[in-house]
Formats: sequence, C-alpha cells, structure tokens
Amino acid sequence: MYPAEIVIPMKEELTENGFSELLTSSEVDKTITDKGTTLVFINSVCGCSAGTARPGVLLAVHNSAKKPDHLTTSFAGFDVDAVKKIREHLLPYPPSSPAIALFKDGKLVHFIERHNIEGRSAHMIAQNLIGAFDEYCN
Repeated sequence: MYPAEIVIPMKEELTENGFSELLTSSEVDKTITDKGTTLVFINSVCGCSAGTARPGVLLAVHNSAKKPDHLTTSFAGFDVDAVKKIREHLLPYPPSSPAIALFKDGKLVHFIERHNIEGRSAHMIAQNLIGAFDEYCN
C-alpha cells in the first residue's frame, strides 16, 4: 500500500470536484449497479495519472453538457478491496491503473485503459469521455 501522505492529495483532487470515494467492495457493488450512469476512475500514483488521466477526467466533467449521475473514484494500491471489486466488474479487461469506466444501469458501456491514457493529452482523454457522456448520459 502507498503511504497516505502521498495518496490523499491525489484523492482530494477528485473529491474536491464532486467525486465520491468507493472504499469497500460493498460500496462498489451498490454504486455500480445503481440505475443511471456511474463514472468510475481508478486513480493511481503514476505519472500518466497525474499528467493526463485526472486532469482529463476533470476537464470532461466540467466541460460536458451531459454528465454521469454518479462520479466515483478508488485508488489502486490503497483502496485495495474496492479496486479488486471494481476490476471484477471490468472483466474481461485486465487490471489497469489508471483506468476510467462508465457504467449505465450496472453495465460497462465505455472503458479507457492505461494504454489508452499513456501518450495522450488531458484534452484528448476529456474529448473521449465527453463523447461517451453524450452517448450514454442524460
């Protein structure tokens, strides 16, 4: 597990912008299977998370006309049980962090894996997500 003093500022970057934390496996199951759309961001300490993934997610949420009903996040290597449960909902995709998933009525409808984040700008990630929000969110 990563030290809290490293993780907490990275978590706060999202929670201060309306994201709720998924900290337990039961919270994950309840939230992901709720009606409506749920954005799940698997946060990470890696450079691509700080450089493009977190900023891209925030750009999308702040600049999209349509938004998910629920904005959520869990931290890989810190919120261990929650991330393990999220990854069960992401199968058959392999574990990836950072990663961004959009669920609608409990079904995975859009997924951005780490290899789709690396080498892309925050703006490119935001545009990808805004397209998904336009398609799946009200």
